[in-house]
Amino acid sequence: METTLISTIYSIEPVMICITQFSPKKVVLLREDKAPKEKNKVEQILNETVGKFIEIVSQETSLYDVVRVAKDTAEIIDEEKAAGRRLVVNVSGGRKPQALGALFGCYARHQEVERIVYVTEEDGTLIDLPILNFGISKTKKEVLEALMEGEMSVKNLAVKIGISRGMTYNHIRELREMGFISQEKLIITSAGELAVI
Repeated sequence: METTLISTIYSIEPVMICITQFSPKKVVLLREDKAPKEKNKVEQILNETVGKFIEIVSQETSLYDVVRVAKDTAEIIDEEKAAGRRLVVNVSGGRKPQALGALFGCYARHQEVERIVYVTEEDGTLIDLPILNFGISKTKKEVLEALMEGEMSVKNLAVKIGISRGMTYNHIRELREMGFISQEKLIITSAGELAVI
């Protein structure tokens, strides 16, 4: 089975270490619009060197919007998995929000990702990160989705999901404890938005 490497990018070293380690047939680079010259230079070098043997694709995403990066990463994972490829994700480069977004996108598709790695800047050591998930049930996900759609009534949530008000209150309490629903209002948090990707 062929491998696709999805990678945040800043410097060339972590990407090259991952290419050497995993021998991907395709590399998808997560980059922001109007990337700085350094990133463009790294992409150019990759295309001129390994681009002759490996498909190199740039995927535009946000630099600071963690939720958008997570959604974009999850979409790439879905596309590559549908093409029958193994998936490895490198979160070493770029700004922290972008790397976190890629990581959360992996968590949203935890069953599809084979490895998540970080390459240390100091000595190029490859560190495997755990492949976690958001730990919510189908019903909790339905509660969050209804909140995203603007529902703000416990009664209406219960009816929409098809559970009792008591169960709805329990799910809301647990989702608040997990940080997916605001403590002050019945609204979804950005963490909740990540959980329903």
